[in-house]
Amino acid sequence: MRDFAAEASQVESVPIATSGDVVKARQSVRTLAQKSGLSLVNQTKLVTAASELGRNTLIYGGGGVARTGLVTVNGRSGVWVQFEDEGPGIPDQELALTDGWTSGSGMGLGLSGARRLVDEFELRTAPGAGTTVSVVKWVR
Repeated sequence: MRDFAAEASQVESVPIATSGDVVKARQSVRTLAQKSGLSLVNQTKLVTAASELGRNTLIYGGGGVARTGLVTVNGRSGVWVQFEDEGPGIPDQELALTDGWTSGSGMGLGLSGARRLVDEFELRTAPGAGTTVSVVKWVR
């Protein structure tokens, strides 16, 4: 995936240490989604993905940071969202992206569901090295 962090405008960082912080991150994503011109359906998809990823950052990563920004590439505009933690990492990425798999008590739709809701999805993780998930939803 392209390094959207360097190209993003109106970047906002939201520390995630509590469930209230996940709500703040979700609100930041919603605001940018509205500004970007995403349709209401695509706003909802992006906000839902961000909510799932934020929850994962808090519960499985022990907290971290969410970054959001507007991006424009080759005339296309969209919203970039990144969640980063310094938690234990994910030992088996392929398994973690399988529908129904969960490392906790959830339904197992967090990562795989988030991936289906966005246009671009990148997962970077390693055992003991934390996890970074970056997503983009493009305006159509």
